[in-house]
Amino acid sequence: MLKLHLVINRRARHLREGCRSHAALIAAASGFTVHETRTLEALDDAAARIAGAGADAVVLAGGDGTTMAGLTALTKAFAGSPPAIAIAPFGTVNTVARNWDFRGAREPYAARLLAAARAGSASRVMRPTLRIEDDRGGERSGFIFGAGLVARFFEAYYDAPTQGTAAAARLVSRIFAGSLTGGSLSARVLAPARCKLTVDGATQPASAYSLVVASVLPNLGLGMRVTYRGGERAGAMHLVASALGPAALGPQLPLVLLGRRLLGDHHVDALAAQFALRFDRDDAYVLDGELLAAREVRVTAGPDVAVLRA
Repeated sequence: MLKLHLVINRRARHLREGCRSHAALIAAASGFTVHETRTLEALDDAAARIAGAGADAVVLAGGDGTTMAGLTALTKAFAGSPPAIAIAPFGTVNTVARNWDFRGAREPYAARLLAAARAGSASRVMRPTLRIEDDRGGERSGFIFGAGLVARFFEAYYDAPTQGTAAAARLVSRIFAGSLTGGSLSARVLAPARCKLTVDGATQPASAYSLVVASVLPNLGLGMRVTYRGGERAGAMHLVASALGPAALGPQLPLVLLGRRLLGDHHVDALAAQFALRFDRDDAYVLDGELLAAREVRVTAGPDVAVLRA
């Protein structure tokens, strides 16, 4: 008998009170031990129970933040060697799941995934991860790190009255248009943040960066292929950093959508094993859509994790 667990984030957009997706997910979860969480503390407790019971696979139901937090909790509970995971995508954008194999409607996809895990027919694919440490004591596992415009974008996104793929696409359009006309939103989002960047031990010359993004995934969402080499090589992440200002950086959106290298000087575009970012003061960064803050952040290529596919 396989030891299967389903962790449900009840704060995810489509799994809140009254959402039909929650009932459908529970109905499909025969053979799984179900853990429902609403806080990080509850998630840590669930991960500890899973480690105590043993696990052949853990399905994480929620969005990108759920995947990051769940993988982080499981890595801690299993002393650095988490069990196989799978994603039942019930968040707003589900970027990580879409980079892997999620297509179509959420509920049928989740039902197929749980059925395959229960039958033992799900395939396992090893996927690379990131390991992030900051000077506030945070230590996390994830897939997409961003600072500069990535963090400013998410600040604006979460301040908007609605979230989701359509809302994010509208915000990108406003920022792109504003970069051509001198709009205030673009100036705020694309303005370089004062920081020093050290990549694989080499300190970069710029003193401010408008963009710092590192990922083991090629698509950052909405077709943004900044890290077009994400996942290309084991033990490495694709790091892209730019010191260009709004007028020069914004018009390069078409290159990003095509998965091409940014034009101009003052860029870092490399497969890296690690990098460190030191801001002049506490500043925002993003890990898998979750806004965090620190003055110093260190990102390394993390261990591969087994991911189930239906």
